[in-house]
Amino acid sequence: MPEGDVVYRTARRLGQALDGRILTRSDFRVPRHATADLTGRAVLETVSRGKHLLTRVDGGLTVHTHLRMEGSWLISPAGRRPPPGDVVRLVLANAEWQAVGVRLGVVDLVTTAEEDRLVGHLGPDLLGPDWDPAEAVRRLAGNPGLTIGEALLDQRNLAGIGTVYRAETLFLAGVSPWRPVGTIEDVRRIVALAQRLLHANRERERRVTTGDARAGRGTWVYGRAGRPCLRCGRQISRGQMGEQPQERLIFWCRHCQPGEPTG
Repeated sequence: MPEGDVVYRTARRLGQALDGRILTRSDFRVPRHATADLTGRAVLETVSRGKHLLTRVDGGLTVHTHLRMEGSWLISPAGRRPPPGDVVRLVLANAEWQAVGVRLGVVDLVTTAEEDRLVGHLGPDLLGPDWDPAEAVRRLAGNPGLTIGEALLDQRNLAGIGTVYRAETLFLAGVSPWRPVGTIEDVRRIVALAQRLLHANRERERRVTTGDARAGRGTWVYGRAGRPCLRCGRQISRGQMGEQPQERLIFWCRHCQPGEPTG
């Protein structure tokens, strides 16, 4: 699933193409909004909120999209033919540019006043202008028995982290993903590391958490199961975290992040 850095860059690209321009095409290809037409309205701004995208248009309306696992926005000059087949969920275009939403996991059209109904449950946005680390720590601490690995993926605690940044953050913190939140002395440090990693990668097309952009060395543990840890040389472990069917991949080093799975 695209994480907060990818969504941040996507919002910026959408904004560059659409913001401040009048829509000449509006094509919702989802049943719920198939008859909606935003043609003639100006796009006011496009912003990210964790893993969510909000495109606000004139007249008090907001297009809410979520990339989920496979979604993307394709930006091209106006008039270019969208991809064939049934993968296109939404097309927004003006006289110069078009934005084509492909395999979007969520497409909503709501009044701007209703945005909170869609994203109001989210915790502080790691890349947002109102980032509040103290509030993120407070929310994480609210369920002390939950593993830190599961807590970091709960977007109600802090918004923007996915499986990549979870693994990398906990490795750098030296904390096992299986440790309950209540047993961790410095949750604030974990939160700060996560924000630093996303912030450092918000402008990069290719994530690098190690400082080494060479192939196979860009991440400490994520995607490196069975390979030597770049720090200690021991084998990187891989497992599943979370209750079915919401379990997600986790990577960690048993030596650098001591603490065995609890179950």
